[in-house]
Amino acid sequence: MGGLTPDVLDRALAAAVDAARAAGTIALRYYRDGFDVTVKADLTPVTQADREAEQAIVAVLGRAFPDVGVLGEEFGAQGSAERRWIVDPIDGTKNFVRHIPMWATLIALEDAGEVVAGVIHNPATGDLYTARRGGGAQHNGARIHVSDIGDLAQASLVHAGLKLLRRAGYWDGFVRLVDATDRQRGFGDYVGYPLVAAGKADIYAEVDLKPWDLAPCKILVEEAGGRFTDFHGRPTIYTGTALATNGRLHDSVLALLR
Repeated sequence: MGGLTPDVLDRALAAAVDAARAAGTIALRYYRDGFDVTVKADLTPVTQADREAEQAIVAVLGRAFPDVGVLGEEFGAQGSAERRWIVDPIDGTKNFVRHIPMWATLIALEDAGEVVAGVIHNPATGDLYTARRGGGAQHNGARIHVSDIGDLAQASLVHAGLKLLRRAGYWDGFVRLVDATDRQRGFGDYVGYPLVAAGKADIYAEVDLKPWDLAPCKILVEEAGGRFTDFHGRPTIYTGTALATNGRLHDSVLALLR
């Protein structure tokens, strides 16, 4: 793959879009026609669509970049860990299972521990979000940017599972954040990150996460001008918590969560 020049990153992003669309075609067929659900060891559901979609993604990316490894939700790690794709074939499987159209294929390229390109594709709605390092963030090809709200009292807060926040020990901090913000909505899964990246919400906080839940979301928010960290302010996808903001509000939110 050579050095990660803008041209190489553009090719990587194009390959990831192709892979996401291939996965989306498979997933959408199951979504419309039916599927069987099994429960994994962590008590989360998985379907044939998850597995077949991940296999399709790995095949497309493997043809485009045979030397790059993969970390996938369904089939684990393969190949190089230094430069690898991070893949969630269907983020929001519980939504998928209940035919709520808020699920997406997530694909990111990680180089030496840094996410440098990412794709979020919801085939049920047609939404495609893309970002690569230094190239900005796009929604269906149009540039997006975070909001400029600098006052928590005017901010919109998006959250995921409330029980998870309580279990993880962040309930008191989250209540402080609710009290400090203007509006709160629970969308969950990948959805909060594009909302922040496009300036439609200002803060998204969630817990109980794996790297494949977050990888393309991080680069999307950052390239849209926002900030992405864990609840302790570290810019990582590996600690199980995630906070995405428009940047201006980030330190204030971290202080409340602590």
